[in-house]
Amino acid sequence: MATGNVKVKTGTRPPWVGLAAAVWVQMAAGNAYTFPLYSPALKSVLGYDQRQLAMLGVANDIGENFGVVAGVLCNSLPPWLVLLVGAAFCFVGFGTLWLAVSGTVIGMPYWLLWIALAIGTNSNAWFVTAVLVTNMRNFPLRRGVVAGLLKGYVGLSAALFTQIFSGVLHRSPTALLFLLAVGLPVVCLSTMYYVRPCTPALGAGGDEEDAMQDGHFAFAQAASVLLGTYLVGTTVLGSAVELSDATSYALFGVTVLLLLAPLAIPVKMTLFRKKKRPAMEPPAAASSAEPPASAEEEPLLIPSDAPPPPADDDSEKLDVLLAEGEGAVVKRKRRPRRGEDFEFAEALVKADFWLLWVGYFIGVGTGVTVLNNLAQIGAAAGIADTTVLLSLFGLGNFLGRLGGGAISEKFVRSTLLAPRPIWMSLTQTVLAVVYLCLAYALAPGVVHASAAVIGVCYGAQFAVMIPTTSELFGLKNFGLFYNLMSVANPLAAVLFSEELMGRLYDGEAARQRRHGGGGHPHACLGAECFRVAFVVLAGCCALGTAVSLVLAARIRPVYRALYAGGSFRLPNSSQQH
Repeated sequence: MATGNVKVKTGTRPPWVGLAAAVWVQMAAGNAYTFPLYSPALKSVLGYDQRQLAMLGVANDIGENFGVVAGVLCNSLPPWLVLLVGAAFCFVGFGTLWLAVSGTVIGMPYWLLWIALAIGTNSNAWFVTAVLVTNMRNFPLRRGVVAGLLKGYVGLSAALFTQIFSGVLHRSPTALLFLLAVGLPVVCLSTMYYVRPCTPALGAGGDEEDAMQDGHFAFAQAASVLLGTYLVGTTVLGSAVELSDATSYALFGVTVLLLLAPLAIPVKMTLFRKKKRPAMEPPAAASSAEPPASAEEEPLLIPSDAPPPPADDDSEKLDVLLAEGEGAVVKRKRRPRRGEDFEFAEALVKADFWLLWVGYFIGVGTGVTVLNNLAQIGAAAGIADTTVLLSLFGLGNFLGRLGGGAISEKFVRSTLLAPRPIWMSLTQTVLAVVYLCLAYALAPGVVHASAAVIGVCYGAQFAVMIPTTSELFGLKNFGLFYNLMSVANPLAAVLFSEELMGRLYDGEAARQRRHGGGGHPHACLGAECFRVAFVVLAGCCALGTAVSLVLAARIRPVYRALYAGGSFRLPNSSQQH
């Protein structure tokens, strides 16, 4: 899609070049996952307690997920400009944190660090909006796969940053913050030219074209799985044995090569060009529907084979127009139906919107609470090296996002026509069980396994929510609706992480100090530190399961209309609610 005066690239290769560039942007967009790596430095160097640290975690989540402004502007600004804003936020926010932690500026007030962290992680909202909206529109018939793949790389970035932190940066929080402030903007500035709207061939090649596209996506998914496995393997290796600097740099070099793997798709398409078929006259039904003249009308979203309205509808519209001319009738715009393009106010009054928001709020909110407190959970269980927990969470997060997108895509196209929220309910049921296990069996082995499982279920929430939002409310204002859904993340962090887990942790730490506990004045050890919090999170996930099931039952007809016959078809004006 083109916005304003943005030039739209045509052909089959440019979308894949943009997807390969988006991989690097998405890895940079995972900088919010680095909070557990430098949060101990904030606590020790600046002398914060757990509640103050939890509130910084809230700033981390608010910044990452407050993308409403980016969502509104993505329809009027070119993607490169959206990325440029994100790069500036990243430099200013993380640069301020680096000044405080490195001691370059002493006595920086807490409120200023809170704002700086929110600004730094808000770069993620601009990064993700630019690449996700652009690629969803460049591949409108593979929404679930694209969403799962791109959001999967964001989840995988936690393992990438852990590898860099443990190996290349020698576990230095100040070096990590400097990398976030300077290195990530450089990466985004280097790739932003290639993230651009394209007009791919939508089914022009028939089954052969579809099979080739499926093969390309399968390759990209396999490359991402290989990268995720490699990152976790190197992290575990680095925690088990002491690696030399040369070995650490060599391992990181392989990581860079694996990140370049998606570029093999456009390179292959360049070297082995597909022979063009002779031009054929389009069918009469298709040629009768002219594409819109303005790019603002979302040409990728309007079906070329939409049937003309019945004759009686034409005569009825003519009568209404004549009556309007005489002042007898006030023109009323028909409200959109599910699957069509909604405006902001039209979506907010739909029960489906709020059911999806509440289900996502619970699923992603409980997961981010564990993420923000992962280092403290590991320490309470007696785990010395908590960086492995972040790596396991990152791998699970990646697999959940990648698998959630691909599996939900497969089932909505199957004869079952299973609505995507079914998978939200399933993963939240698993979360409830895992939280109960952590509440009553906080042992190192349980924590390691739970970190990976929670990561999978947490990642699946993103991969399911994104295509579901586009299927219910259209792609025209998808950037705005996606970011409205994302607001659930920081709100849940305030409720679950700061008010629930932070308060209970500090209360138990104070109780242990009164009874003669030693160590750090704000440290807490044992299962009692998080027991009540995990029981509450389990109850919330039980509620989230019920909400997601209600939503799935309500929108089953939408999937029947969109995916009947095993293939996606864009809705037309005759489709019923």
